[in-house]
Amino acid sequence: MMRNTPLWLAATLLALLPSAVAAQSGTASKKLYCWNQNGQRICSDALPAEAVNAAREEISVQSGLKVGEVQRALTEEERAQAAVDAAQRQLDLAAEETRRRTDEAMLLSYRTEEELRRVFGERTAIVDNNIRTARFNVASLRDGLVSLLQTTGDRELAGKPIPAEMTSNIRQRHNALLRQHRLQQNFEKQRVELDAEIAEILHRYRVKKGLLPAASPESSTAANPPAAKPTSTQ
Repeated sequence: MMRNTPLWLAATLLALLPSAVAAQSGTASKKLYCWNQNGQRICSDALPAEAVNAAREEISVQSGLKVGEVQRALTEEERAQAAVDAAQRQLDLAAEETRRRTDEAMLLSYRTEEELRRVFGERTAIVDNNIRTARFNVASLRDGLVSLLQTTGDRELAGKPIPAEMTSNIRQRHNALLRQHRLQQNFEKQRVELDAEIAEILHRYRVKKGLLPAASPESSTAANPPAAKPTSTQ
């Protein structure tokens, strides 16, 4: 076909070919962004600044099919909760590893009780760190809440109106304080349970080594009482 095409026309077609391919490629890769805003579904080929953190779907202009999905950005409170969940998962994994390593067959491989106690070092450190963090968060949230309540009280005594935003902030801080306090109590409960578990493992170890008769763990617990329960921060 090119043999019968004038040279000037062939040259023109070749010159236009890259731009045509680029245009087709741009159309194929172009996307629509769809998100919910104030109860309405909005779709646009450009993402405005106010929708950057919103959950959205990405739809191909060419096929009309969904090609991607982006979850909304987490709030500060959600990020904090995610960090707590990650710490709990880490603790659960450490507990499972400890149980595996203290299996009946493994129990006799430790030459001394000190070697056996070191198995629990990682779990103990994780729980203690969680307790310290929770206590710090509780104290910080309480101080912030007290300061905010004092400011609100001063405004009320001065006859000034209490903004709705301030009231909402007080409620949010109070709820966050309650959540952190429950977390602190949970971590402290885990610490007590861990102490009991260590005492039970040590008892089994002593029985296997012939250091104790096969009796209840109370004798081992009496010889090595668990650490006192941490005092809750009220």
